[in-house]
Amino acid sequence: MLDVASKAFFQALSHSQNLKRLASRYGMRGRRSFARRFIAGETLEDAIAAVRQLEAQGLRHTLDHLGESVPTLDGSERCTREYLGLIEDVARAGVERNISLKLTQLGLDVDRATCTENLQRILAAADRHEFFVRIDMESSAYTESTLSIFETVWRLGSRRVGVVLQSCLYRTDADVERMNAIGARVRLVKGAYREPKSAAFQRKADVDAAYLEQAKRLLAEGTYPAIATHDETIIAEVKQFAAAQAIGPDRYEFQMLYGIRRDLQSSLVAEGYRVRVYVPFGREWFPYFMRRLGERPANVGFVLRALLSEK
Repeated sequence: MLDVASKAFFQALSHSQNLKRLASRYGMRGRRSFARRFIAGETLEDAIAAVRQLEAQGLRHTLDHLGESVPTLDGSERCTREYLGLIEDVARAGVERNISLKLTQLGLDVDRATCTENLQRILAAADRHEFFVRIDMESSAYTESTLSIFETVWRLGSRRVGVVLQSCLYRTDADVERMNAIGARVRLVKGAYREPKSAAFQRKADVDAAYLEQAKRLLAEGTYPAIATHDETIIAEVKQFAAAQAIGPDRYEFQMLYGIRRDLQSSLVAEGYRVRVYVPFGREWFPYFMRRLGERPANVGFVLRALLSEK
């Protein structure tokens, strides 16, 4: 239950406006600031510099312009335009063309039809420049609407798009089957949000067991799944399963978060596996940063050591 309490604590902190203001003032100050271990920076220029370094190490990446729960249509229009500009800028920069986004950035909390239209605008631009777009999954309150909107754009012909499923949710076995049936590309994660007992497993062992079984099903029946975890035990079992089923490393990839288990990322690349790093950037970094701390206690220790060393 410790992991559940940790998620709850840091998720509560993520809503603190005073803490957010304090973090925004000091968290990104200097190249060695504590937040920069997990956040590429506040600007696209920062992010492009970070992904160039990743590419030099043989790593793939996906760029995420941080922000969520946009409360107005004007705000969703602004976020949509920011993503359209990001696509143009990344194309000019000559780095890999892969982005991630959240539907609440595009207006899902305000108007579903507008959100879908905004997503279509981004996907059209992505198609023109040969980008792949991953729709991130948010809390369980958004799971069905996210999958439904994904299926809408899929039916309309979008294919350079994928979605995320969270193994902590009871419903995910059925959602894996649902996405496999249409040939969608899935990123499988454990889940970073605090979820109620009515919707999600509360014990880490149960989440891990569900994750491994879903990963195997995606590997055997899915379309180029992304196995997104830092869990070495699960990674080892995935590698063993794939080898036993003659599923080559070109048919799936591992994904990890920016700044976490960089040693493991490098070792997998050296073994010949594809590894993609999720690279977040932007001024709205604080809620994401809090979730990273809640997911893994070791991250808290890293931040504390960084703060002490800076002093």
